[in-house]
Amino acid sequence: MPTDVIMPQMGESIVEGTITKWLKKAGDRVEKDEPLFEISTDKVDAEIPAPAAGVLTAIHFPEGVTVGINTVVGVISGDGEAATPVRAESSGRQAAGGISVVMPQMGESIFEGTITKWLKKPGDHVEKDEPLFEISTDKVDAEIPAPVSGILQEIVVPEGVTVQINAVVGVIGGPGTGGRISTPEMQTGTSLSSSSSAQASSEAPDPSREIRSSPLVRRIASENKVNLALVTGTGSNGRITKEDILQYLASPKVHTVVSPAPASTGSQALPVPGDLVPMSKMRTIIGQRMVQSLQTSPHAHTVYKIDMTRIARLREREKKNFEHHTGVKLTFMPFIAAAAVDALRKFPIVNASIEGDSIRYHQNIHLGIAVALEWGLIVPVIRQAEQRSFVELSRAIADLAGRARTKKLMPEETAGSTFTLTNSGAFGGEFGMPIINQPESAILAIGGLRKEPVVLSDAEGNDTIAIRSVQLCCLGFDHRTIDGADSGKFMLEFKRALETWDRKLI
Repeated sequence: MPTDVIMPQMGESIVEGTITKWLKKAGDRVEKDEPLFEISTDKVDAEIPAPAAGVLTAIHFPEGVTVGINTVVGVISGDGEAATPVRAESSGRQAAGGISVVMPQMGESIFEGTITKWLKKPGDHVEKDEPLFEISTDKVDAEIPAPVSGILQEIVVPEGVTVQINAVVGVIGGPGTGGRISTPEMQTGTSLSSSSSAQASSEAPDPSREIRSSPLVRRIASENKVNLALVTGTGSNGRITKEDILQYLASPKVHTVVSPAPASTGSQALPVPGDLVPMSKMRTIIGQRMVQSLQTSPHAHTVYKIDMTRIARLREREKKNFEHHTGVKLTFMPFIAAAAVDALRKFPIVNASIEGDSIRYHQNIHLGIAVALEWGLIVPVIRQAEQRSFVELSRAIADLAGRARTKKLMPEETAGSTFTLTNSGAFGGEFGMPIINQPESAILAIGGLRKEPVVLSDAEGNDTIAIRSVQLCCLGFDHRTIDGADSGKFMLEFKRALETWDRKLI
């Protein structure tokens, strides 16, 4: 019997959705769970899968129409059922066939990404999980793997174009399938945040040499008012890469702002010197989230000095043997992560989060480890950290950090943390006062490890001065959920676990 296709509810507070695109047309065959149409709500854009296999025999609402949840928007009939295909006008473009490749979500608060590079061209064979294209968001650059094996049949979104999450960016079909590249003008129904004209106008022509750059580089230059004629390209044939423009922006030199030429004269725009450079989109979004976190959570901080001498000596003594048996280098971070997990298990309020007027006590500890990259910061997550041994924590930290730096992380590996560790001492700082990674309740910043004179007291009260390896660790916490006493108890347990370490490493 026919199966109704309904508008789903995408959240408790969402009561309606807008059909932004039909991925099939009336009369097309569709497989169960294959993407059928795209919707947009006030909180999220998403692809909706087909509830059953069969033929899409009716489309009740065209693209652009907003309907309430649980409304029947189409009908799928079984293969053996006779039905006359019925479609609403403007029902959208059919995918070229095969499996849709979509823009993934790289974090709960990320809603779009820029395709910076296709690693395959139409007609190429691709294996499942093989890197297919690279994307850039405000938090991370990453390689995205192919969802299936087959032939890259179509590139829907070219390099340099920004699209919303779940937007179809390409199609993989079976062997022998031909392919073509769709330009932005051909991408009917695709949500773009830039246009061909904007990209073309962002170039700053220089008669002295040909400027070679990608649309992404030109967009960065346009946003930051940079004359590309002044940027040295290190790519093939002098092509300006993303790294080139970012390095130029980070340099202490005075940047060049491109001034628009008067429309009446038609003359070429002339560069004028200046040191006021607009923030990039990445910096703008990061700034907004930091402000949002500070506005959401009343931040409080407490700093504890940890005597790491015992850990430092143990690490120095065991690091060769540990690497030989496990294949990973022995760093200080697994010790810190293990101590944090122990303290979180004893004081679960630090691992909790606020939901409305209630407190969510998480059943598991999903430990976020902030990783500094040349182009930004990302927080991959070690899930169920409380169930991992010291070796497993070490391997997970090394694996996630390594794949973060080589753009190999999967989208789901950067979401869902309940507590975050950030190594603010990696660049020599004494300690940092971190901002909470929402919606968590706390974040622990690890300061730099250094030797200093410390007063030691024995059991009889005699004092001596000794050289010890110490770290300052700062806990930033949401004062709505965590009181000063709770933060102190947590930090004392964290301190005790490190200073009296007696666990086996292997």
